[in-house]
Amino acid sequence: MDERKSSGIGIHARRVLAYIVLIFISILCLFWFYVLFVNATRSHAQIQLGFSALPSGEFMNNWVHLMHSSQPVWNGLFNSVIVAAFSAILTTYFSCMTAYAIHVYNFKLKNVMFTFILMIPTQVTALGFYRLMMDWNLMDSFIPLIIPAIAAPVVFFYMKQYMDSSLPLEIVEASRIDGAGEFKTFNMMILPIMKPAIAVQAIFAFVQSWNNYFIPSLLLTENKKKTLPILIAQLRSADFLKKDMGQVYMMIAFSIFPVIVVYLLLSKHIVQGVALGSVKG
Repeated sequence: MDERKSSGIGIHARRVLAYIVLIFISILCLFWFYVLFVNATRSHAQIQLGFSALPSGEFMNNWVHLMHSSQPVWNGLFNSVIVAAFSAILTTYFSCMTAYAIHVYNFKLKNVMFTFILMIPTQVTALGFYRLMMDWNLMDSFIPLIIPAIAAPVVFFYMKQYMDSSLPLEIVEASRIDGAGEFKTFNMMILPIMKPAIAVQAIFAFVQSWNNYFIPSLLLTENKKKTLPILIAQLRSADFLKKDMGQVYMMIAFSIFPVIVVYLLLSKHIVQGVALGSVKG
């Protein structure tokens, strides 16, 4: 009886400790967002004085100054949404399709193909990619920012691992017996099963594309075509007399808000996937 009681106390203590650690990590992660939004309510002079845990009353002034600045803020938001949304959709869909082909079909050099996909380089080819886009007259176009996102080895690997643990081949065989074609099987049967994995990778792909600065800064030269990270960099690089850190923090807060919305919209699918996996386990 005493052993059971001590064991129960030990489990309870470990659970309390785990909650304390998780709460601490959550506060540590959210603290920087809090600082960001506090600084968005402060003027440039107040920010120069140092850290403040309390918000100020300059929020509307920073917003008005940002809207009347030389930066096309709303165009940048629209451009970032278009690039990030289509990149996330194409990345997750075609990565899932590729993982499905590797998972379901048996063919020669299957393992070689799997390894080759994981070895696709990215930033290494940036200079050649830039010259190619110039030759194709695709500068100041969103096409080179969206289409290459289809080749995403990390997303493909995650989808493949998820299929290995959650997608029995009997489902595919049953669909074929019922007379469904391959594309119908994939779109109607596989994608709903893969919804938790797709939600996770869609968030990561959206955030990665949203925060991408390197390639857009090479390809986008027209001010109205630039994405938010480029506009933020332009605000920060202003000379001392024109630089307004209140505007900079407001711009950063403005750019983070859509990412938070996307996460809130897709997070329920992540929670459902974790719960489903725990039930299966």
